[in-house]
Amino acid sequence: MKNKELYKPFDLRSVEKSQTLLLNEQSRNLENSGREVFKFGFGQSPFPPLARAIAALQQNAQRKDYSPVQGILPLRERIAEFHKNAEGIDVDASRVLVAPGSKILIYAAMAAFKKADILIPAPSWVSYRPQAALLNHAAISVETTAQKRWRITPEAIEKAVRQKTDAKSPSVLILNYPGNPDGLSYSAAELRALAESFRKHNILVISDEIYGLLNHQGTHRSVALDYPEGTIVTGGLSKWCGAGGWRLGIALLPKALDGEYKETLLGIASETYSCASLPVQYAACEAYLWDSVTQDYLAHQRRILALTGNWASSQLQNTGMVAHAPEGGFYLFLDFSPLAESFKHQGISTSNQLCERLLADTGIALLPGDAFGMESSHLSARLAYVEFDGVAALAASEKLGLQNKLDETFLRQHLAKTVRGIEQLCRWTQDIADSNSFNKITARAV
Repeated sequence: MKNKELYKPFDLRSVEKSQTLLLNEQSRNLENSGREVFKFGFGQSPFPPLARAIAALQQNAQRKDYSPVQGILPLRERIAEFHKNAEGIDVDASRVLVAPGSKILIYAAMAAFKKADILIPAPSWVSYRPQAALLNHAAISVETTAQKRWRITPEAIEKAVRQKTDAKSPSVLILNYPGNPDGLSYSAAELRALAESFRKHNILVISDEIYGLLNHQGTHRSVALDYPEGTIVTGGLSKWCGAGGWRLGIALLPKALDGEYKETLLGIASETYSCASLPVQYAACEAYLWDSVTQDYLAHQRRILALTGNWASSQLQNTGMVAHAPEGGFYLFLDFSPLAESFKHQGISTSNQLCERLLADTGIALLPGDAFGMESSHLSARLAYVEFDGVAALAASEKLGLQNKLDETFLRQHLAKTVRGIEQLCRWTQDIADSNSFNKITARAV
């Protein structure tokens, strides 16, 4: 039997490879060919983990046992205390779950239902919709617009709920803010209005707040404060603590789910991922301390990201695209649709064509908008403005001191490649907008 015929009798699921990982591979291949590549498509924190967490990981590397499925108690106690002090979330350690990454916890939270309607904002993170599809749940888009800063509204919730085919089917909304791919957040008034809508329709909210501690002003407010009875908060070390590869995710459950639902989650965990790495859990015990060390560490990250994001969005808006100034995390969601006619004259009519052409012309890698649930014809893309040495930038910010402000001089000195890439993107877009020739566009990239 030929290998290509081996699995023909089986009805396999259709699961595409993550576009973020695929783009990272394409960028690496281009880089290996000798081209300069600006990796604005792959969203990974450039900053180092907390020094004391690294030391704890080294000190506990010999720990080889399985941990309790829910996570070790000292860590769950630290997490509960940390989020109470940092964000005012009242959660007992018994309702904290620890796992190898928050992605699997979001999946498990949906997998607990035999059948559910999953409400997913568009745009939103690339994995929510595929996860819902893997579970055979119905995915319903919650519409947003650039004019409303890609924020969902009570009106959008009402419209989405009307699309349910079975009113008795549980409704689960995945909310992510500060957002990936947009870097935007919600005001306290917006969250209160949304909470009323969630309560009205009995919606379970999975609030993905993985970027919460990277709110640029340090003012993140969890929707769990306004809708405590129906919100599961997820997070972890990957973004605020720069430890994505450590795979340490958390979930904070409401009191209302501290029973059969929690036991179902633990059952799913025991039959899939078993537990998070024990050495990493002990390292996380040192990360989840809300003290001056952690607060200063976050303050330096926030101001570097705020400076970079605000400068980048300002530059990009000058080309005619929509690029809202970010409020947290390290993303911009670029809406090129005001320039659609100019792009059409260049043979670009989809977000994929836009990103492919941009990568070929300039070496700039962006992730197309359709990866985030947008229509392919909507010319949009996500930009992660973290193409810089985070270790060096963090050290420079610490040396300068929090009492001194960062300025564009700091940006150009310590985040030079990000600056160069943004300026290259602006030139390329402006050339398209000005209807310059293809030769001029490509010549600028050489």
